[in-house]
Amino acid sequence: MRTEVVILQQPMSVCVPPNHEVTLRVQAIGTGALKYQWFDKQQTEVAGGTESELTVSLQRSGKYICRVSDLYCNYQFTEWVKVRILDETGVSCTWRGEPHIVIHPISQTVNPGETFTLKCAALGKPAPAYQWYRNGRILPKQTTETLRIENASADTVGSYLCAVSNNLEERWSEAAEIEIAPPDQHPTPTLMATDKVALLIGNLNYNHHPGLMAPTMDVHELANLLQQLGFRVVSLLDLTLQEMQAAIDKFLQLLDRGVYAVFYYAGHGYEHSGRNYLVAIDAPRPYRTENCVCVQRVMHSMQERKAQLNVILLDTCRKWYKQKGPSSEIKPLAPLGNTVYGYATSEDAEAFEVQDGGKSTGIFTKYLNKHVLKPERVTHVLEQVSEDLGKDPLVHGRQVVEIRHTLTEPRALTDPVQTSGHTMELRRRDACWKQANVLPGRRSLDFPYCTVELSFSALFSNVLVVFGKVRNTSAKAQDCTLILESEPQMQDIFSGSGRSEEMDSLLVNSGETPDCTLRLCCLQRLQGSLVIKVTLHYTQTQTKARLTESKELDIGRPLIASCKLNQMRPVDRRQESRVHTVDHMSNIRYPHHQNHPRPGQPYTRKAENRLQSSAKSTSMSSNEPEENDENDSSEFTM
Repeated sequence: MRTEVVILQQPMSVCVPPNHEVTLRVQAIGTGALKYQWFDKQQTEVAGGTESELTVSLQRSGKYICRVSDLYCNYQFTEWVKVRILDETGVSCTWRGEPHIVIHPISQTVNPGETFTLKCAALGKPAPAYQWYRNGRILPKQTTETLRIENASADTVGSYLCAVSNNLEERWSEAAEIEIAPPDQHPTPTLMATDKVALLIGNLNYNHHPGLMAPTMDVHELANLLQQLGFRVVSLLDLTLQEMQAAIDKFLQLLDRGVYAVFYYAGHGYEHSGRNYLVAIDAPRPYRTENCVCVQRVMHSMQERKAQLNVILLDTCRKWYKQKGPSSEIKPLAPLGNTVYGYATSEDAEAFEVQDGGKSTGIFTKYLNKHVLKPERVTHVLEQVSEDLGKDPLVHGRQVVEIRHTLTEPRALTDPVQTSGHTMELRRRDACWKQANVLPGRRSLDFPYCTVELSFSALFSNVLVVFGKVRNTSAKAQDCTLILESEPQMQDIFSGSGRSEEMDSLLVNSGETPDCTLRLCCLQRLQGSLVIKVTLHYTQTQTKARLTESKELDIGRPLIASCKLNQMRPVDRRQESRVHTVDHMSNIRYPHHQNHPRPGQPYTRKAENRLQSSAKSTSMSSNEPEENDENDSSEFTM
């Protein structure tokens, strides 16, 4: 007499730690000897799974089903069984399968009307069942790991527990206390950024205006501090107008929803008709507004990118020029509530730099760097900067910080970065940022009697330092000296009096002194690859002959050079045809700085715009710059 295949005992789901051995069992009856075949969740036959028992040891959760058949082609499938894996390392080796709670529900304070969720998860063989309780009373139908309560109110407050059980034992979770926040004490959500990016520009060597000292140290120190806060920083020195515009356009590509953006400038500047202008190093005398960068245009572009926080910090003068001209009527974009302006000084006033403790610093940035790491709202940080600067006797009554903002949330530069859900945008920004900051790797060049090791360090995103060290010198050579040169030759913008010493102090102390150092500046002007020429002079021990060997190493386009800023076209710039044509590749001049402040004496950051003594200058009515009237209603100012 034949009988159908009947499943007497279904395999039981389990929840176990990774690599824990589990045996799944099925019992069935039928005519004659029965055959078994286990399948995984892809409905693929499990190798060796041809018995009533299947033993597995998994690192990730899996599902299984078993087909039981007889000799007459009758068969039955079991129910699907799940082997769930929870990452828990604290299970005893003698664990028999009783419930072991891995995740306990957490106490919370919630706002009225909000939805809150409690979770409880446990290991068990078989997988445990769940039942939730509130204040000791069972919650009907709440029998899953997650308890979701909508519309929180006084009726939902209390103590929540979860009972976890299987056929071996019952366990209780820890209690979770749910409270309703009073109307004036609602919990403040943690504000986060999806990324943080910063562009720092310092101009110091001007063609036609007094040189500055402080932007070097100011940009370097602020860049290091912002990096500590998680910012992707691009720091650049001595940019022409075209280079400033290209760098800003590249910076704008990093901005997106949720991003915190910082734009900082140290150098000469001025104010005209309610707008602030940053003076490029190639700005002529007299300059016009089209020879400079308009800060309001930068801010307008940043806001168009809808970044979560825009912070603009200007350590520059704001002296008025052409004060009798009509005021600009600049209409804003829709209010975004996300922009902060920090001015080093107030309207029609100068900003100063000083020699402080042997180094040059802008007074505004000196106090900014003191407070920038504080976990406080960015406007509060700037208020502390203002208070400290106001107490400085060197500039008391001459320089006062001005703060403007449209913040509607207490955003801080120290807010954490939350990258989940923004992976693609983060990778794109990371690739763009690395393009301007990745250093060449350490290289070794083999010479007949020694090896020369080259290493690289970035002082700024456009300043590369090459270190040369002679190693493994043979007894056949002595008195080795090393010379490093570049092709093309890159001008050292720090060779002026007092500057070289300051720059040397910025170099990272690697624990040993290099035999030769080469400083390469203004990398943004590279037209092609950069070649390092290594020349080794040595005396041959036996012949006493002085010999010279040279080798070259092509390091491509390092740091900002890879971005090819000199090949980028300015975006949305008006009246370009009227801009002075300056060959910024070959005619950049770095004058001697005879106006450096003496220790303890402030020096202004106001660009002089006087006409050179000529026949034409006598016909001018004033020393103000010739400026076009810019009443463009499409722009934005604060």
